[in-house]
Amino acid sequence: MSRTRFTALDFGLYAAVVCAWGFSWIALHYQVGKIPPEVSVMWRFALAAPVMLVIALFRGDRMRYSPAEHARFVVLGLTLFCINFTLFYYGGQHLPSGLLAVIFSLASVLNIVIGALFFGLRVDTRVALGGVIGFLGIAAMFYPQLAGTTINHEALLGLGLCVVGTLSFCIGNLLSARLQSRGTSVFAASGYGMLYGALALAIFCVLRGHSFAIAWTPHYLAGLAYLALIGSVLAFACYLTLLGRIGADRAAYSTVMFPVVALIVSTFVENYHWTWPAIIGLVAVLAGNLLVLRTPKKA
Repeated sequence: MSRTRFTALDFGLYAAVVCAWGFSWIALHYQVGKIPPEVSVMWRFALAAPVMLVIALFRGDRMRYSPAEHARFVVLGLTLFCINFTLFYYGGQHLPSGLLAVIFSLASVLNIVIGALFFGLRVDTRVALGGVIGFLGIAAMFYPQLAGTTINHEALLGLGLCVVGTLSFCIGNLLSARLQSRGTSVFAASGYGMLYGALALAIFCVLRGHSFAIAWTPHYLAGLAYLALIGSVLAFACYLTLLGRIGADRAAYSTVMFPVVALIVSTFVENYHWTWPAIIGLVAVLAGNLLVLRTPKKA
């Protein structure tokens, strides 16, 4: 059975996700400091959740759900908006940002593996090959950072946290796809999921003895606003909609593409210097992208 071709809307959603998350690395940079990671992530989704729910309300989406459906929203919130981000923040304390991008790009492959093992989804060989090529391309692009990483106990801890965070992201992807297949609104499900994720993080903050104070600096507030409105509301609305339209395997390749945007931004903002491994990696990422997004004439 052939897969549907990408429409103009699909390409638009894909580009929006890649750009929104590509610029989020700069915004995240301004979140790192004296504020505990879980506090920053909690405020991010505490701000994003009501916006997403208001959009769902104005769209006329169904807002009342059964306890069983809300239980699924809780799992969605924990996996996609809570555990994923918090573990990456903590992992980033022990690893360079380049390695974070490489680990997260594994989502393009893990979505395929998890979907096949636990959800019985068919493996598209072409998409799987594109995901592997893209992952290797990201590894090449960040090779200078990887080569300078010392593998010690702290690095292994950070690596483990980020791998679990990526697995959490992938589980949330597939759960969202299932919810959409049942006719659940992306905006309502995401809004409730973000709300439950923020509540879980608030409880975690209380248990750890953190206050909910934030840094009242222009950079921190600008980063928080970007991550809440663009990196969360816009990006997740586009990404999860795309996921429901083209499948979790192909949509997840955006996790390979947005580090490329992040490096391009870094070229102008942080004076990033391109090396031959990085250029070769970029070609590999683009080749993998072509494999993933191109729909063959015959299945």
